[in-house]
Amino acid sequence: MKESSILLESGTNELEIVEFGIGTNKFAINVMKVKEILIPVPVVDIPHAHPYVEGIMELRGEVLPVIDVSAALGLPSSASPEQDKFIVAEFNQQKTVFHVHTVSQIHRISWSQIEKPSEMYQGTESQVIGVIKLGGQMILFLDFEKILLEISPDSGIKMSDVKKLGPRERSNKKIVVAEDSSMLRKMLHDTLSEAGFQYLEFFENGQDAIAYLEHLAENEEDFSQKVQLVITDIEMPQMDGHHLTKRIKEHPVLTKLPVIIFSSLITNDLRHKGMIVGADAQISKPEISELVLKIDELIL
Repeated sequence: MKESSILLESGTNELEIVEFGIGTNKFAINVMKVKEILIPVPVVDIPHAHPYVEGIMELRGEVLPVIDVSAALGLPSSASPEQDKFIVAEFNQQKTVFHVHTVSQIHRISWSQIEKPSEMYQGTESQVIGVIKLGGQMILFLDFEKILLEISPDSGIKMSDVKKLGPRERSNKKIVVAEDSSMLRKMLHDTLSEAGFQYLEFFENGQDAIAYLEHLAENEEDFSQKVQLVITDIEMPQMDGHHLTKRIKEHPVLTKLPVIIFSSLITNDLRHKGMIVGADAQISKPEISELVLKIDELIL
């Protein structure tokens, strides 16, 4: 992928998406996850592989898994495989190849344009985390982390990592967490509770989190007792984690509040984006033990 301004900027509450197709359906992936787009190459089958896994391929000396996105979404396979594309993505500290049917264009949009799916049609098992309306079409923003978690459950946040830290005292520190995935909110609640943090306030996006924090900050004298730290994802409908961090750090009362960005998008190439908006720490999912230790360090 050619480097674009969106990879250099931070805190604008904007993103670029790669629009791709599976059959007649339109989907999107964040440009920040995409390393390159390829014409399909031969894939080596893996015996007894997960149904979503086509096999493995070699790319410049690296052996990468190839995921059939149509299989993961329960949609028909390609009618014109000669026109298919491979999207090489990097997140959660690993590279993965996603086999899609078409790749059409890149759009620059605001996170505020991404609507959270209704639970009526989304369901708890949906891989869709947002709906984007563009040019009279609906583009579904996919949760690629959840697809990988279905393939390899051990790749997610693990309670065992926290238990390895040993017995911990209950903490009276109050933590605000912004995370759009209901699955990850539950995992974070369970693991942080196991780590001793009992006062956890969860929000589905940065917009709700900043509204809550600004309301608390109206009484400046009591604020330091109301919340001691913020943990935020990056990719969230309405307001992303970079813009949330920027809003906190520019606020006269909230500015001293430590912010940890906990996201699948923490890579060497993207770490500068969190630094620009003033994040106190950036930790890649699923490193939950590192997150717990960093919380201890920031709110002694």
